[in-house]
Amino acid sequence: MQESLSKTATAVPAAADAIVETDVPARLDRLPWSRFHWLVIVALGVTWILDGLEVTLVGALSGAIHESPSLGLSSTEIGLTASAYLAGAVLGALFFGHLTDRLGRKKLFTITVLVYALATSATGLAWDFWSFAAFRFLAGAGIGGEYSAINSAIQELIPARRRGYTDLVVNGSYWLGAALGAAGSLVALNLESVSVEQGWRAAFVIGGIIGLLVIILRRFLPESPRWLMTHGQPEEADRVVQGIEARVERQCGPLPPVTTPPIRLWRHHRLDILQLARSLFVHYPRRTTLGVTLMAAQAFCYNAIFFTYALILTNFYGIASGDVGWFMLPFAISNFLGPLLLGSLFDTLGRKTMIAATYAISGVLMAITGLMFQQGMLDSVGLTVAWTTIFFFASAAASSAYLTVSESFPLELRAIAIAIFYAFGTALGGIGGPALFGALIETGSRLEVMWGYVFGGALMVIAAIVEAAIGIQSERRPLEEVARPLSCCD
Repeated sequence: MQESLSKTATAVPAAADAIVETDVPARLDRLPWSRFHWLVIVALGVTWILDGLEVTLVGALSGAIHESPSLGLSSTEIGLTASAYLAGAVLGALFFGHLTDRLGRKKLFTITVLVYALATSATGLAWDFWSFAAFRFLAGAGIGGEYSAINSAIQELIPARRRGYTDLVVNGSYWLGAALGAAGSLVALNLESVSVEQGWRAAFVIGGIIGLLVIILRRFLPESPRWLMTHGQPEEADRVVQGIEARVERQCGPLPPVTTPPIRLWRHHRLDILQLARSLFVHYPRRTTLGVTLMAAQAFCYNAIFFTYALILTNFYGIASGDVGWFMLPFAISNFLGPLLLGSLFDTLGRKTMIAATYAISGVLMAITGLMFQQGMLDSVGLTVAWTTIFFFASAAASSAYLTVSESFPLELRAIAIAIFYAFGTALGGIGGPALFGALIETGSRLEVMWGYVFGGALMVIAAIVEAAIGIQSERRPLEEVARPLSCCD
């Protein structure tokens, strides 16, 4: 019988202590919900609030930036700066995603949010198109890196039975940021004592300051025990879990026993590029196809529509730039309510059913709305009501794309897998979307814009079909069961 290394790890009496046995995953998954889990949600979910703040703020302020005497960006240039932000997110996700798997989740929390905060504040000091685009690129790089580190950490710290709902709500918190961005734009552009020029610049500076405050909050979070156990540190993983258990026991009382058998891992396993490629294209090719499809479809629809909706309102409906936030606010509220009210169904009815349904409903309604817009059947309020309804479902669909790619692959490559799918999805569906819609809007043709909406709806329906065909049923299952760790030696 192997000798215990504390509660979690046992070392096989072999040379160099090559194999360890650990029950860290089972201990984390059996924990009752507690203040610790709320801390994880708040400290890490802030990332999506910041991203939502960024995207909506730029969208709501695009009219003011277009009219800015110091910048005066055209509709096409505004679309290009949105694409620059997304291009930065793509490259940042890949670069920081690699570092997240190599150096740990917690180290990257500080670095990525610091990059975001400094670049966002610098955006408020931009002096021309190129400086504005460059700062947007860097802010995107910070947010892209956050997606890898945060999604992987949330997946690894939340109990399996609540993983789906929690992940959807956290990703949906993007729209709390969107609501703040919409409300902030109303304040920034309508203060009598502040010019429109000063207002949009101050909004970016304040957004960066908020990012710096997040660093303080994250100091109270531990490193992911699952990352530690797959990177040759089972004893440290045990110490971290003991600390979490002590915190939970103080609030909830004695913990239920661990009933799941421990897993055996190679202590010194290392991931290389060949193992990564083999996992994505040999062991899990269907999951790879699914992840790219879901991410690309939602990225195109969201980034194309939300980065340019202010231009639709100002160019086609004559809405003043200072009033755009009133139209963005109901969007944001509906988008948060979608994951909040539908999220639990992803753990009960199941991933495949709910993902396919939300994508399909969103796509069909999007195409119908495009046709009604082209026919002039919707005024500015009617169009906003239509998008508010559509994105109630689309927000749950988009959040489920991140849920899918973050729980479908082995622990050792979780962050880089999230980064790859985010990067490919955003590159295929997101970078071109805002530039395309900016150009379509600049034509002044409702017919041209309609085809953009119909195309986005078709992408969502295609994604629904792919999910129905090859989606995986991962609800309420431990991560190690959904995808066996590469370092597993059983």
